[in-house]
Amino acid sequence: MDEALARAWIAAAADAIRADAEHLTDLDTAIGDGDHGVNLRRGFDAVTAALGSFEAESAGDVLGKTGTTLLSKVGGASGPLYGTVFRALGKTLRGGGTFAEGLQAALDGIKQLGKAEVGDKTMVDALTPAVEAYAAAAQDGEEAAAQAAAKAAKTGAASTVQLQARKGRASYLGPRSVGHPDPGATSTALILQALADVTGDGA
Repeated sequence: MDEALARAWIAAAADAIRADAEHLTDLDTAIGDGDHGVNLRRGFDAVTAALGSFEAESAGDVLGKTGTTLLSKVGGASGPLYGTVFRALGKTLRGGGTFAEGLQAALDGIKQLGKAEVGDKTMVDALTPAVEAYAAAAQDGEEAAAQAAAKAAKTGAASTVQLQARKGRASYLGPRSVGHPDPGATSTALILQALADVTGDGA
């Protein structure tokens, strides 16, 4: 991933979050604090502003800046979680690692931070299969890997509908959390779909 693709991805992700902010908030209202979409939109608006004047030398710089901005601007659990994702990606790329390795580092960071595993009805349910799919398809090129990750994340997010939440505020609902998709898994799928879209465009 080069700087141009990283910037294109974050711009597309910001557009996707803005477009779906109300939907994400509705999902969060059903089983959480009702602020997921609002918080993420605020965060990506801040990222857009920050990157506009940011002089980056690499994709790692762009993604690291995205992570630190989200960490400082997004309230609730989303700021630390998405901040961790993009900071891990940035750190890995700046250190000479691959994007697949960065995704794994992001997942490891999320699991350490939130103590969540697959099946707990969190963003881990979307991110885990996406990381695995990207790594499996990486030999076929960036576009194929991004498409595979996006598809896996979407499937993972859909799987959360039938799960009972075991982490976060949604866990307080117990069995009543079943029947609703997890907002974090849904936004994770949106962001990875944005990556697939811009990678497919040859950005």
